[in-house]
Amino acid sequence: MALFTFKGGIHPDDGKSLAKDQPIRKILPTGTLIYPLSQHIGAPAVALVKKGDHVLKGQKIADAGGFVSAPIYASVSGQVKSVEKHLNPTGSSVDCILVENDGDYKEVEYPPVKPLDKMSRDEIIGQIGEAGIVGMGGAGFPTRVKLSPKEPEKIDYIIANCAECEPYITADYRRMLEHTGELVSGMRVVLSLFEHAKGVFAVEDNKKDCIAKLREAIKDEPRMEVCELVTKYPQGAERQLIYAVTKQAINSTMLPADAGCIVDNVETLIAIHHAVIEGRPLTERIVTVSGDAVKAPGNFRVLLGTNHEELVAAAGGFVTEPEKIISGGPMMGFAMITTDTPVTKTSSALLAFAKDVVAQSAESACINCGRCVEVCPSRIIPSRLADYAKRQDEAAFVAQNGLECVECGSCSYVCPAKRQLKQAIGSMRKTALANKKKK
Repeated sequence: MALFTFKGGIHPDDGKSLAKDQPIRKILPTGTLIYPLSQHIGAPAVALVKKGDHVLKGQKIADAGGFVSAPIYASVSGQVKSVEKHLNPTGSSVDCILVENDGDYKEVEYPPVKPLDKMSRDEIIGQIGEAGIVGMGGAGFPTRVKLSPKEPEKIDYIIANCAECEPYITADYRRMLEHTGELVSGMRVVLSLFEHAKGVFAVEDNKKDCIAKLREAIKDEPRMEVCELVTKYPQGAERQLIYAVTKQAINSTMLPADAGCIVDNVETLIAIHHAVIEGRPLTERIVTVSGDAVKAPGNFRVLLGTNHEELVAAAGGFVTEPEKIISGGPMMGFAMITTDTPVTKTSSALLAFAKDVVAQSAESACINCGRCVEVCPSRIIPSRLADYAKRQDEAAFVAQNGLECVECGSCSYVCPAKRQLKQAIGSMRKTALANKKKK
């Protein structure tokens, strides 16, 4: 059977063997929980609590701050210590709610839920929005908004992004193996919103066990299928995933809905199941802790707000002081300046490496080999765009399709001159998008 894919891409050492065979382990935090009010694209949430208030697990502590926003719920019971600035995983100082965990984990009494077939479309979307669900693969776009396209009747595909193409991360892999039923249930909920759509679980072919389990789980689901993808990076990038599954190309001016598609991550679909079928808000996620500096790499069920230092301790600590710590994957994640930061809705992994290979690589002049062009999934010319970026030539950058870059880092990975192409292009792209928005 032919496998589905896109043009370009790379095959880095995936490093997944460190954690892929480690079952999900639940950990309970002991210290202060930190909840950034901005854990999503859009307006920050607005705090509903103040210093001294007592909260229960599952209690809403911050409400959505606008249409594109999402509420936040306490993942423990305890007392609110303060609402103050604290570092988030990307190193930004943001407003946060700090809750002192009392260790009791007393939970609110959730209202009863209706059976799915008794709920209206608005009720389902409202439940998803009220639960605080966002894109948990890293983007953080509020799911309620994504599931509310202008023309829902034109949605043909609901694609479950099961690729997990980033090296080292195995959280979605373990979710697919251990919580297959919840994943399929989440897809069933979303399909109930789009009567003409087909549900597609898009899985890379290096996850044969997941493919087999999903096919068995959906054998009686006529609207669902499994799509087997070529294993390469960035197979899980939204535009590349849509092209691989549907052969429809979208660009930076389009939304997936323009191609009749909605794409949701594994963790997001499972959160949808919890919200709509069980009536529970988003208070936890699975996080991979891995890398050669980690003593016991694994996959952990973590309450949102848990300090990354507790997560490192759960993985046995560091075997050596790491030179590089990353939140997310090594290709598109963020270097962390400290582990004294909280796990958020978009925290898929914490990776620690003994050596900072990138920092040790000396950059030299471009040799015009064309490798960056060959691997670019957006079919642009990274070396040229990086030159425009360094010269701050925004007009030329935009004219040469710089906004089409998905910032996957494939170009930097293959560059023999060790040029930081992605970083230069990404910086200029942010500037160009901001100026475009002003106009």
